[in-house]
Amino acid sequence: MANISVGKWAKRAGIIFIVVLTGPVLGVACGHVSMDKDWRTASRVSAKVAPSPDTTEAIVQIYAARAFNWRGIFGVHTWIATKRPQDKYFVVHDVVGWRGFSNRRVVASYIDVPDRLWFGNHPDILVDLRGPEAEQAIVNIAEAVQDYPYPWTYRLWPGPNSNTFTAYVGRHVPELRLHLPPTAIGKDFLENGDIVGPSPSGTGYQISAFGLLGVTAAWREGIEINLIGLVFGVDIRRPALKLPGVGRVGLPQGSS
Repeated sequence: MANISVGKWAKRAGIIFIVVLTGPVLGVACGHVSMDKDWRTASRVSAKVAPSPDTTEAIVQIYAARAFNWRGIFGVHTWIATKRPQDKYFVVHDVVGWRGFSNRRVVASYIDVPDRLWFGNHPDILVDLRGPEAEQAIVNIAEAVQDYPYPWTYRLWPGPNSNTFTAYVGRHVPELRLHLPPTAIGKDFLENGDIVGPSPSGTGYQISAFGLLGVTAAWREGIEINLIGLVFGVDIRRPALKLPGVGRVGLPQGSS
């Protein structure tokens, strides 16, 4: 009985800690998210930030947009768009949980508009790679997508989810120099139960216990501390604080 009581109090203390620590910043994040959208009518039009697919150069872009409905208070959804020089279209690679509801693979690659609003939420460009470097990256991205270890599994928190997928590709294609925002919950979920691995940008390393607790130190990510999937940190390269829900406070991240 004593152990049960201690466990209950520990759980309650943890909840109180989370509310006190993250309540104010998540409250600010609520101001960036609409809670009354219907997914059937929410806009999925182009944000008009992607280049024309008629260009003859190879292109790789990675996007992030606030997740749909209440999920957007906490985090973003990320996806990858690629175009080979000879193609007149983009291929989008992403992980979406609802595919699993119909017994489909949650990871997919398909022809689509690369910069669609994510159910009304405007996307930001995290990576914009062009030319020969992008052409080689496209080959490596295809291999990483094929090798992604959770093609049938989706868990909103702490992962594997859409951000776990994007981070996995980043780790296996270091030329992307992918710097995911602190709101990309799931990015610190390392594959196959690994505790130590490279950061998604490939410019440092991270320690992570199933995406719930960890630390990252890298040139592009800066210093990040992960507590129950929520990221606090500081970007040294482009000075900014990183806060859960809010994201960056300081210089914008950019795509370089």
